[in-house]
Amino acid sequence: MVVERPSVIAFDVIETLFPLEPLGERLQQVGQPPELLRPWFTRLLRDGFALSASGAYRPFAEIAVDTLRALAGDALSAEDAREVVTGFAGLEPHADVAEAMRVARDGGVRVITLTNGSAQTTSTLLRRSGLDELVEQVVSVDAVRRWKPAPDPYRHAATACGVAPERLALVAAHNWDVHGAHRAGLLTGWVSRLERRWSELFDQPDVTGPDLVNVVRGLLSLGDPGAAW
Repeated sequence: MVVERPSVIAFDVIETLFPLEPLGERLQQVGQPPELLRPWFTRLLRDGFALSASGAYRPFAEIAVDTLRALAGDALSAEDAREVVTGFAGLEPHADVAEAMRVARDGGVRVITLTNGSAQTTSTLLRRSGLDELVEQVVSVDAVRRWKPAPDPYRHAATACGVAPERLALVAAHNWDVHGAHRAGLLTGWVSRLERRWSELFDQPDVTGPDLVNVVRGLLSLGDPGAAW
């Protein structure tokens, strides 16, 4: 079966479009080591996944505050934890984000974002970065109260765009996110600059690339017998 190019591309947000590293400075400002950033984000995702898998739900910011305080202990107040979490709205995008979105739009493909975070925070990020004019719609898991990689958010994004799941592609930097999208019936593109190696535990992406521009170009080439991704 020939895989056709998507009519919509959904970009994951945190780490795919916006790197986390600047939050290390926020941690330092409240007396925490910047090295706490990676285990904190890992635990944040773990708890969000666990809640979703057990039929419960909490929004991103609430889990972010709770997991940060759990790791930092009594030395970190709830107020300081919330101050760190507000830094998610001030992240700067990777240098190739705007170009990748323009390549998609110039190719006649619509662009949305799909995030485990809130639509409000994502909209703020896009507006601050001047990317809002390139993004048709901001879709959050808040709408279905299930975190990715559960199938519901991916299918909801397709419904919100008025397309079949196989006409929507997810682009993400995380193996688990790409796998979840594939299992939900979406096309997938994996940008390898974060995790470097694809896990053999997960379904293979339709397209892999070292940066977002290459991934988008690969998705636009799907169905072209002369293209190899």
